[in-house]
Amino acid sequence: MAEEKNMSEYNEASIRSLDWKEHIRLRPGMYIGKLGDGSAPDDGIYVLIKEVIDNCIDEHTMGYGKQVELTIENKTVTVRDYGRGIPLGKLVDVVSKINTGAKYDSKAFQKSVGLNGVGTKAVNALSQYFKVTAYRDGKERTAEFEKGELIKEHKETKTDEPNGTFVSFIPDETVFRNYHFIHEYLDNQLWNYCYLNAGLAMHFNGKKYVSKNGLLDLLLRKTNPGELRYPIVHLKGEDIEVAISHNNDYGEDIFSFVNGQFTTQGGTHQQAFREAYVKVIRDFYKKDYEASDIRTSIVAAVSVRVQEPVFESQTKTKLGSQNVYENGPSMKKFVEEFLSKELNNFLHRNPTVADALRKRIEQNERERKELAGIKKLANDRAKKANLHNKKLRDCRVHLNDEAPQKNREEFVATQNNTTIFITEGDSASGSITKSRSVDTQAVFSLRGKPLNSFGLTKKVVYENEEFNLLQHALNIEDGLEGLRYNNVVIATDADVDGMHIRLLMMTFFLQFFPDLVKKGHVYILETPLFRVRNKQETIYCFDEEERQAAVNKLGGKPEITRFKGLGEISPEEFGRFIGPQIRLQPVILEQGDHIQNLLEYYMGKNTMERQEFIINNLKIELDLVHN
Repeated sequence: MAEEKNMSEYNEASIRSLDWKEHIRLRPGMYIGKLGDGSAPDDGIYVLIKEVIDNCIDEHTMGYGKQVELTIENKTVTVRDYGRGIPLGKLVDVVSKINTGAKYDSKAFQKSVGLNGVGTKAVNALSQYFKVTAYRDGKERTAEFEKGELIKEHKETKTDEPNGTFVSFIPDETVFRNYHFIHEYLDNQLWNYCYLNAGLAMHFNGKKYVSKNGLLDLLLRKTNPGELRYPIVHLKGEDIEVAISHNNDYGEDIFSFVNGQFTTQGGTHQQAFREAYVKVIRDFYKKDYEASDIRTSIVAAVSVRVQEPVFESQTKTKLGSQNVYENGPSMKKFVEEFLSKELNNFLHRNPTVADALRKRIEQNERERKELAGIKKLANDRAKKANLHNKKLRDCRVHLNDEAPQKNREEFVATQNNTTIFITEGDSASGSITKSRSVDTQAVFSLRGKPLNSFGLTKKVVYENEEFNLLQHALNIEDGLEGLRYNNVVIATDADVDGMHIRLLMMTFFLQFFPDLVKKGHVYILETPLFRVRNKQETIYCFDEEERQAAVNKLGGKPEITRFKGLGEISPEEFGRFIGPQIRLQPVILEQGDHIQNLLEYYMGKNTMERQEFIINNLKIELDLVHN
């Protein structure tokens, strides 16, 4: 009967049309990906900034404007470019009407980052305040909005300001809850813009970013030049640029770009590069090397310019285009023809580089063959260990599950929230297991402290049971393509032992699976240190400052509990801290950080330099002892 009643209510009144801003606010994930709180580089607040800057970059690409200024004060973001400026009569339409913009004229923006006219509209709709000013030929015009609603349109006036566009916005805190900007993410984002647009000057809160040598500068900054096996091979052609070298790290480190857009999830252009590079190397050396031996330890960047690119989502992190130009060559053929000519010629002209590259490949080949027997034994051992019962409490959805045709965007958003908590001890893993979301959150239990893997070879990953089972749980033995969880969260006690375990786990990932950290998948779980309560209210505090504020708020003499371990937090309480309000501290490699240097400093021999660092940064919390 209930079903019949529901069916009878399906009539004209059931059909509703949303205006542009309502639709964006109701389904923000369709336009900017996941919302997040700023802990991850692909969180929505960074996408908002990117959408505004992308328009500035398009102007620069067309030959207008040589600098872009970004400022963030508290939570207010401002962006100023010096392009042509939005036509004054269309200012409001450009930022508030879907399918309005110059990018539909392919002659004006043939190789633009975005062609759908959605970007700034999404920023406008998802901002509690949004202001845009266009400066054009001695005149200016301003419009102001709140959550996409026009609140004031200023009259056109004269100005001495140079041509360009000024945008200021404050992300809506009802959409982006408890958000904060991590400047290291913005630092990476701005450097990438500069690498792809040599000569463009960008300014962020007083810091200047500029690159003269494009992708060559990118690799020099992302790697330790002293660890490169040969000088960077830098090749440029029409609508394509690549930079290539090898170092001593494990895995593949490939940065890919389309029309100035950093495609963090790769796509057809990155896959075309990976395949074409293998083919060219095999042809040059006239030897059928294994693809993995050729690509292991590669550090490379590839940038292509594509006519009217097709991305797999609005956030433009994965290219789907099969062709470079309309009715032009396939992406695979385009990249392969370029490398076949340019890389082949370079290696013939530079025999020293060719010899160093051959030695790196053959070293990879020897190491792979040495590991073959050990890997088989380790894989058999992992199966017998009954991994999914004893060590891993798995979740139902995984990052590499195939997305259904229906509700694809929602399913992808769910995959982006898949998390594995790596914790130590039965009590801690038990609390997390009981309070987790079984759809998206898994738990891996460590047994005691992991081995310090600094300086060891990958052989130890297979010989050490904990490491072997963990890499199987993550499914990263052959690279990140099979990674089962988007967020790898180290969850340890907030004491000396817990901090040591964190350090040992980060060493493991940086030593053997650095891409996991570089791609922004590794986090530290923040859990409360204190519970402050009286009969009316309970407040959980994550540091001493919050504890003092809670004591002041509750007054009197509230009960104060100091949590020394995760196991002391009940499952009912733990659910608060791994749910929607979860606090994650990302493990970030800053521009210029080199992995082996970091590991040598923190995990190598106990040098005087490190002792001085510890002494200078040691915090003696006597008040905590008294409590």
